[in-house]
Amino acid sequence: FDSKSTHLMSLCCICCHGDAVMLFVYLFVLARTQGGVHIHTDRLTVTSPVLMWVQVSCRLLIIKHLKVSLSPPQQHGSVFWRTGASETLKHLDPDHNLEQLLHLSLCLLQDSFSVSDSPVWMDSSSSKQCLDLEAAAGGAERLAEITGSRGYERFTGNQIAKLRQTRPDEFMDTERISLVSSFAASLFLGGYAAIDYSDGSGMNLLDIRTRNWSQICLEATAPHLDQLLGAALPSTSVLGSISSYFVHRFGFSESCRVVSFTGDNPASLAGMRLQPGDIAVSLGTSDTVFLWVQNPRPALEGHVFCSPVDQEAFMALLCFKNGSLTREHISNECAGGSWEVFSAMLRETPLGNDGNIGFYFDTMEITPPAVGIHRFDSEDSEVSSFSPQVEVRALVEGQFLSRRLHAERLGYSILPGTRVLATGGASSNKEILQVLSDVFNAPVYTIDLSDSACLGSAYRALHGLLAESGVSFLDVVKNAPEPQRTTTPHPSAKQVHTHTHIHTHTHTHTHTHTRTHTHTDTHAHRHTDTQTHTHTHTHAHRHTHTDTHRHRNKITARKVQNCHKKRKLTTRKCKISLKRSKINAETTKSP
Repeated sequence: FDSKSTHLMSLCCICCHGDAVMLFVYLFVLARTQGGVHIHTDRLTVTSPVLMWVQVSCRLLIIKHLKVSLSPPQQHGSVFWRTGASETLKHLDPDHNLEQLLHLSLCLLQDSFSVSDSPVWMDSSSSKQCLDLEAAAGGAERLAEITGSRGYERFTGNQIAKLRQTRPDEFMDTERISLVSSFAASLFLGGYAAIDYSDGSGMNLLDIRTRNWSQICLEATAPHLDQLLGAALPSTSVLGSISSYFVHRFGFSESCRVVSFTGDNPASLAGMRLQPGDIAVSLGTSDTVFLWVQNPRPALEGHVFCSPVDQEAFMALLCFKNGSLTREHISNECAGGSWEVFSAMLRETPLGNDGNIGFYFDTMEITPPAVGIHRFDSEDSEVSSFSPQVEVRALVEGQFLSRRLHAERLGYSILPGTRVLATGGASSNKEILQVLSDVFNAPVYTIDLSDSACLGSAYRALHGLLAESGVSFLDVVKNAPEPQRTTTPHPSAKQVHTHTHIHTHTHTHTHTHTRTHTHTDTHAHRHTDTQTHTHTHTHAHRHTHTDTHRHRNKITARKVQNCHKKRKLTTRKCKISLKRSKINAETTKSP
């Protein structure tokens, strides 16, 4: 988009070559941050200076020879505007040069924020507030039904509650609370921008079905919070014309329109152009699964957000911590670190791995919360080891079966025409993609994107301009380059996987002992000693029809069985342990 002629603008950060990279490094150092954040002494509180974001925007807008693309802000972060800040936004002076402008931003805008360092997505210091919110909503499951997620420390509502409780004076001096996305939009708009439905879904405050703030959640978080947040709007909303400051200072067209900003994850879904029934799997250090869902079933694991591109649909997000690093670990152990040997092992072993399955959690997993390596043979017996060939397939099939199982729990269904879109480093390995295709019984396509969120922002900007006339997002992007089909399911995959009925019965027994000691003076110091032991038993039964019509009951998706006598699954999140002690998922018998 050329800044002098474009008629719309979606998201805030403008990315360019060389100079921009050095600029970010320079400003990170200038702000005395570690990679753009301040990690506090408790190792749980993580914040970013608000003025650093302002300075980045100002500097990037004047760098010459920009290669311009639009990029979304991070999710969950929050900005607290001080009383009277709206007047400052309206009266920025375009006659200052860059250095004067940056000095002005420090002098003028520093008084615009009641909290100078904003909580960001890496923060995990609001466990108490998560527990309080879940209790107010009627439990973690009920909170997930309302907001799409159980209580998460990084979610904005819990951060707001923590600020109100621990820094009441700063909270009382706040006239508006923005997400990082709506904060950035506010700079370009010259006034407070609305939070969009999709990014607002990551706050534990928005009712994802009514698209209104949940009164239960608002009251449990802070008084009069609806007034501080303002009304949420559809992600396709045109918020207004760009501020005259940007017209006169940076040469934007007066007719340039500002479309609702959203977060990086919703923008990624837009960039991958998911369609109904599609699933996107990012195979990186951690594996992330994006889903287009029509009838969501929010659960204790994973997230459901309002779709950023379709007001009647939803997107679901699952994150699995043990991704490519775990695959690399097994490659080193079983294939001597050779991906060629690793791939050959996958080719040489049969679909279904003769009933052998493994679950490999090198570090505490997010989905599900478990740790350790657990192998099961075709007779449903836990074993200590597999042959290298069996180990490799057990790992990859186990990972992708887990992805499918948890996706289906959130309401995902494989439909005729379903596509699996693969991105990330491991998407270059055809044998891994073949297993992915077989498990989902759908063709796998690869997307050549270095930044799907950035591209999605540009797509959303164009759609925002046309949405009012009834044009759908998919119509807007129909001429964009199509993903390339890489693999199709093996002919026998339908028998091995589609006729595989996986039923999971999960028991979680948790014992938590918490000691809290609080000193109160001009600074609040809190020490919490938490010991949590979580035991999870998951029984998943598969009935497999082979080509010889032999029927064998095989256990294919046990997360942990009888392991509570042998190990302890530990998580430091008290809210998980306290709220899951009575969870018993319903068991369905295999036909």
